[in-house]
Amino acid sequence: MAEVEWPRAMMAAGPGRDSPGMAPGTARNSMGTARNSMGTARNSMGLLRALLVAALAAGSCQGNSVHRKIYISLNHTAPCVRLLNATHQIGCQSSLSGDTGVIHVVEQEQDLEWALSKGPHPPYMILLDGKLFSREVLMQLKGTSRISGLAVAAASPAPSQGFSPGLKCPNDGFGVYSDSYGPQFSHCNGSEWNPGGSGISYEDFPFPIFLLQDANETQLIKECFRAHNVPSAPGSVPQFPLCALQLQSHMHAAASTQSCMRRSSLQSAFSINPEIVCDPLLDFNVWSSLQPINASGRLQPEQRVVMAATRVDSHSFFWNVAPGAEAAVGSFVALLAAAQALHGAPGAQSLPRNVLFVFFQGETFDYIGSSRLVFDMEQEKFPVGLENIGAFLELGQVSLRNNSMLWMHTDPVSRRNQSVESQVQALLAALRGSGSGSGVSLQEPGVSQPLPPSSFQRFLRSRSIPGVVLSDHRAQFHNRYFQSIYDTAESIGMRYPEGMSPEEQLDFVTDTAKALAQVATALARALFTLAGGENGTESIRAQEKTVTRLLYGFLLNSNNSWFQSLIKPDQKGILGPFPQHYVAVSSPTNTTQLLQAVLGNLTGSSANLSREQCQNPGKTPGTLPELYEYWWVQGPLDGNSSSRVPGCVRSGVRLSPALSPAFELRRWDSREFSTWTESRWKDIRARIFLVASRELELLTLALGVLVLLLSLLCTFLINSKASLLFGIPDPPSASGY
Repeated sequence: MAEVEWPRAMMAAGPGRDSPGMAPGTARNSMGTARNSMGTARNSMGLLRALLVAALAAGSCQGNSVHRKIYISLNHTAPCVRLLNATHQIGCQSSLSGDTGVIHVVEQEQDLEWALSKGPHPPYMILLDGKLFSREVLMQLKGTSRISGLAVAAASPAPSQGFSPGLKCPNDGFGVYSDSYGPQFSHCNGSEWNPGGSGISYEDFPFPIFLLQDANETQLIKECFRAHNVPSAPGSVPQFPLCALQLQSHMHAAASTQSCMRRSSLQSAFSINPEIVCDPLLDFNVWSSLQPINASGRLQPEQRVVMAATRVDSHSFFWNVAPGAEAAVGSFVALLAAAQALHGAPGAQSLPRNVLFVFFQGETFDYIGSSRLVFDMEQEKFPVGLENIGAFLELGQVSLRNNSMLWMHTDPVSRRNQSVESQVQALLAALRGSGSGSGVSLQEPGVSQPLPPSSFQRFLRSRSIPGVVLSDHRAQFHNRYFQSIYDTAESIGMRYPEGMSPEEQLDFVTDTAKALAQVATALARALFTLAGGENGTESIRAQEKTVTRLLYGFLLNSNNSWFQSLIKPDQKGILGPFPQHYVAVSSPTNTTQLLQAVLGNLTGSSANLSREQCQNPGKTPGTLPELYEYWWVQGPLDGNSSSRVPGCVRSGVRLSPALSPAFELRRWDSREFSTWTESRWKDIRARIFLVASRELELLTLALGVLVLLLSLLCTFLINSKASLLFGIPDPPSASGY
């Protein structure tokens, strides 16, 4: 306050003038005294300011230290997040600032009783053993206000009875069967493909649910629980302080895709800084062809191609934890190996028909990728049209075969047409012929059985195309862990001898790799025959080493020496252990980028171009950029050194959008196309701490208010007596010379 008043006093006295009625020397002495006093005051206030800054800095450091002493963050977790479609919302969320509760460990079902009825300190945060993570338990927890959240410890080994949080009838309502097309097969009538599906991934939970991915953090929570939350004697209650858990995963979107997209659209239209609350699930399909196709052109209507397709993505209850070993990886690995084998077959480039390889993204969520490709074909935004597809072969789940058996599923409705029936019979004959000598036995499940959930169904919605879906199951899935965190490499039998290094595991040919190589061989031979090849199919064989490397890279560790050599220098961030195959909202995903690089390496060739020419092929004559893509890749290591031998790869691998047509058409309430969106959030956090009793919390609050009032009183008294405390004289009276 004194520092503000002093300049005013000086201005009243005049700038360097003596006051009237005073001798000039006296006036100067008075002003000098005032300046000295002002300097003393400024020095005092400067010292106080320095002390205050130092105290605040020390308080900040101490605050960080106290924060670390109070909270223990859990850094290896995966939340359940909110997804939305045209009609409703699914998933989980916390309150805005997170939900907190006293930890209760549930290792047996009877342990739930304490949290649901007996415990005196609700709400409770449940630490649930993975073997008890079921629909029955979750519905019990959902129906009470005594539960504020759930942390799930993954079961190891996986539950022997199986665990599938997906639907019993996946993608119901978005396939080909409906009230107007094969009504007897609609809604999986008579063919429940995933009987073990509990459907909990498609429920809406009002509290947060997190997966604990680190056994050490799970053990830490249990130790905190035993030390503070277990009663000291039978019949007693635990005493404060108690161990508590806070989970924060507040979701911005609510109700449905229509609501959140309309809200985001209005924000974008009228706000400088729009608040987007949800994003469509999207990525890119990866496609390539046996013979080059002009990506900017269009095939003639009389030209025919054989389409070989599979899905790439998977899903589980928890965000971005989607290993999808049987659901997706085994299938697209087999198709990759088949593409390599077919490209290496003698005379493949001169076959009468071309072969189109397509890897669909987003199929888990009502066929996002395949419905978009069909849409683009109809809108002439893709070089191949529906009329160009002469045959369709799709790989479903193929990693869990019994007795080397593969089942050939067809559509009984379209086969009623005699023309389609004859073409389907030719397809089946080619497949049976390819199975002999490849170690695969192919059979039909029966003409009266419908197609399993498959991308092929989206094509049949638009056109009657002869096609076959290959799978390891005749009726219900063999995969007991469909769309779950347990659909891992171990679930499809990938095992390695003990003591192997990661690089040794990369090249070790597992039994799973051998079996999938047989599937890839049969598929490549069938494609060769369907494309017009007549002789030499016996020489077509998928490489087991390629299959085992692909399985290792896409299921266990993509950061291996082979994948490192296939990517661009700026793509190092996409590599890492335990790759996940969730479609997500940012594109292209790591899986898509790796798939593009791998397919380019397996089916492309080396181009003798410099780095500048490879990255700008349009400036180099003869590169034909309308037919080929060029990649400058890191290349393998140069001997024993850490440097690499980079090079240019030329291939026909390209990307096409995998965004549902519903968002292109702004039909957010569509029942024809997928409308799945993912809510945005601000913070995802989990931490444990000790919580005091309510009485102690109120006492602490009261003491805090009392200290605040005393501080205000002291500040007022010090300020009112500042001139006395800091020796600041009264300002001199106004005087003239």
